[in-house]
Amino acid sequence: MDLGLKGKAALVTGASRGIGQGIAVALAEEGCDLLLTGRDGKALDEVAAAVRGKGRKAVVAALDLVANGVAQTLADTARREFGRLDILVNNAGATKRGDFLELTDADWADGFGLKFFAHVKLARATWPMLRESKGSLVTIAGIGGKEAEAEFCIGSSVNAACVAFSKALADRGKADGVQVNSVNPGRVETERLWRRFRALMESSGRDEASVREEFRQEFNISRFGTVDDLGGLIAFLVSPRGRWLHGATIDMDGGELRAS
Repeated sequence: MDLGLKGKAALVTGASRGIGQGIAVALAEEGCDLLLTGRDGKALDEVAAAVRGKGRKAVVAALDLVANGVAQTLADTARREFGRLDILVNNAGATKRGDFLELTDADWADGFGLKFFAHVKLARATWPMLRESKGSLVTIAGIGGKEAEAEFCIGSSVNAACVAFSKALADRGKADGVQVNSVNPGRVETERLWRRFRALMESSGRDEASVREEFRQEFNISRFGTVDDLGGLIAFLVSPRGRWLHGATIDMDGGELRAS
């Protein structure tokens, strides 16, 4: 199926690994040129090589999104390299888990700084280009915003804020012609999840299959997700075929959430 994305320009944050990498490669496969950002320059170079292997242009910007002026730098880079921006995927950000009474003010500031305020700044800096192209913005949040738990209080709060921000921006998007949506991934097979698998395998001496099945039953899901699952969804979402989706929050979690 041709999604009609050939020649589009996309900016994906947190693109050095995991979900961001999967989204970048999926968009390249559909014909997009990519501006890739993250903190790990070497890992970004590897993703850029994969994008170029699909015959598309890839520009790497190994930057700290929290730093002042970075959002505008990325917007200027997109304008200079591509002359346009059609797609922004705000994916960067991880938050610290732990006991509420032990998490510090700095932990909270770090969590909101990268996964919320950086998204706000980048949306504001790139909005003029997205308005020109009648483009799309997608925020990657997480099901923790709906299924809050004590040990994930920072992440749950940040994810909920990201979804609320996307909803508000979608209201503006109706007037400016910019499509805005958010996605809540569930348990995706990234290095973060694999660390949990390996820890239990090492502590229990059990094999991978039994550990995976225990986690699957604990989360009550059909299966674990992959970065390809997320990449395919985002590619459809920002394509002309997904354009009527606006102001939506899509839970992609294998059925973990019992209610939306």
